[in-house]
Amino acid sequence: MGRQGIPASALDGRDAANLRGDPITGDRYTSPAFMQREWDHMWTRIWHVAGRTAELEEPGDYIVHDFMNESVFCVLQEDGAIKAFYNTCGHRGQRLVWNSSSQESFQCPYHGWVWGKDGVLAKAQDPEDFPQGNPCGKLRLKELRCATWGGFVWYTMDQEAPELLDFLAPMPELYRHYPMDTAVRVFWMKIDLDTNWKFATDNFSESYHTRTAHPQVPPWIDQDVDTARHEMWPGGHGRTVQPMRPSLSDRLPEGVDHPFDAILQAWDIDPQSYPDFETKAMQGWLDLKAAKKRLWKERGYVHYENMDDEEITDSPHTVIFPNVTISFLPDNLVFFRTEPHPTDPNKCTFDLWCMAFPVAGQSVVESVMAGPQPLREAEMQRRAFDNGRGVPEIRDQIVYQDMLLAEGQQRGMHSRGYQDAYLAAQETRVRFFHEVLNDYLEGRR
Repeated sequence: MGRQGIPASALDGRDAANLRGDPITGDRYTSPAFMQREWDHMWTRIWHVAGRTAELEEPGDYIVHDFMNESVFCVLQEDGAIKAFYNTCGHRGQRLVWNSSSQESFQCPYHGWVWGKDGVLAKAQDPEDFPQGNPCGKLRLKELRCATWGGFVWYTMDQEAPELLDFLAPMPELYRHYPMDTAVRVFWMKIDLDTNWKFATDNFSESYHTRTAHPQVPPWIDQDVDTARHEMWPGGHGRTVQPMRPSLSDRLPEGVDHPFDAILQAWDIDPQSYPDFETKAMQGWLDLKAAKKRLWKERGYVHYENMDDEEITDSPHTVIFPNVTISFLPDNLVFFRTEPHPTDPNKCTFDLWCMAFPVAGQSVVESVMAGPQPLREAEMQRRAFDNGRGVPEIRDQIVYQDMLLAEGQQRGMHSRGYQDAYLAAQETRVRFFHEVLNDYLEGRR
């Protein structure tokens, strides 16, 4: 570990000396030409999340992932492998499937060609009528590289891209103690937003906005300027490691129930046993670690078995380049992802997946971003944000507050008054993200 516990492999995410100083100009968010460069040089080269492995239980189960004007489907094979194919018939390009489902083969609705789940053409009308010879058993759907990590199914359009674990490094190693494969997606919503996709990566790369945008957070997650640990890696990934204890700077009024009290009480710690607020926040946090280590087994928190002191009480909020963010909490994973609109740089979709680690005896879990939810795999809901009116289920949640800011941020990027970001040290990762993106666009990666 380096300074302030930063891993030796990481760069200090508070040190602007790690930056070149590339400007963050408004056209990056508003220009169709810039959007096209992102497609040509970045989106076609990185790894994308298609879905969860839990969606692929039996051979023939498949996930459809639409991205801009492209579509890919990932199919579970008889041998347990997962194959990914472009969602287009090899005859004349008709789209094969529209929604995730399960089937033994894929029949083109235009001319009836039938493709096996292995991608090989099994049947064609009038197969003897082809001058090139019978195409059955010879033609294959165009395949993409596919791999899994963390219970997620990933694919890449680039045959020369690094292996998935290399692309994600060091995240698979950092999060090896979290049983991510077992997490149940209890809430699943895709939201249409009037903002560029980069809003979310910028937003999740800093906590400087928390005191203003999320006043409910400091009472239970300490995001004070000198408290959180900021880390970033050359591949573009980064994280902010935040102690899940009250901020000493932001105090609730006297007489208001403190959320940290309930957390302590849940693990048999009396919040009244501390002589003052500072002791409760700091020593209570240490006592919470000890209580969880002592009681996890009898309480059914089997996922704690290999987790260390930091992992059972803290929140490493992690951005995976370029557009995936995962909040790792002791009992939950929250997956956020923005993806660009096919043609309009002022629009994107925002994916919110709330996942919980199963605990014996629990049938309802706290999803953090969407409130209490039944412990079962949820169905996807597609909504328009509509200034918050379209998503009442998550009203006043942290992510809802972020999305309320998205349209105003996008409009500001169109203004002649905006020229470049003027960043605090704790926002270093925001510019770093843009510099890694520039490396892709300029052919340096």
